[in-house]
Amino acid sequence: MSSVIAVVDYGMGNLRSVSKALEHVTAENQRVVITSDAREIENAERVVFPGQGAVRGCMQHLQDIQLEAVVMKAAHEKPFLGICMGMQVLMSRSEENQGVDCMGLYAGVVRAFANDKSADEKLKSQMQDLKIPHMGWNKVSQKRSHPLWQDIKDDSRFYFVHSYYVDPEDEGLVAGTTEYGIDFVSVIARDNVFAAQFHPEKSAHDGLQLLKNFCRWNGQT
Repeated sequence: MSSVIAVVDYGMGNLRSVSKALEHVTAENQRVVITSDAREIENAERVVFPGQGAVRGCMQHLQDIQLEAVVMKAAHEKPFLGICMGMQVLMSRSEENQGVDCMGLYAGVVRAFANDKSADEKLKSQMQDLKIPHMGWNKVSQKRSHPLWQDIKDDSRFYFVHSYYVDPEDEGLVAGTTEYGIDFVSVIARDNVFAAQFHPEKSAHDGLQLLKNFCRWNGQT
């Protein structure tokens, strides 16, 4: 019997490239499905929560098709990979559009690069010259060991496209950081959840390795 990896379809994100990348690295007994069916997500062994675009639209789509609860349940119970927007909405709220409530799995705020509150005045001035969105290849500094980092060297480069970044209250969540004007949190991990701001499906060999590690991960660290 095949083991299902569910890629959550809530109307946002390049789901096909995520599913194709996963299919490239799955084990023989695994099957990748793109789905918006709550029962299929609930019955899957692993869940991938991708996405890109605006957080308000993301949250609205999840609520409209009644997937918020089942996604949260998956994030509590099974190997769960958040990608880009799928990482940001795990926080409490976002600064986007004067403030948007997110799913609240973890306490923290999704901040805009230009509005970074921790930067001093000199750094804020430097940040004003940054191109936003942050787009292209950048290094990820691994802050602690994790099964999804297996066979991926520290400071490997991954592909980013984003204007916001997560600022979790608990520093223990941080599994990777990246420098772009500031050192921002680019990876979080806890228990059965691993989430990245970058796009592993667009990140060549190291991105495929991370997805391969996820397909074989039992959700324990």
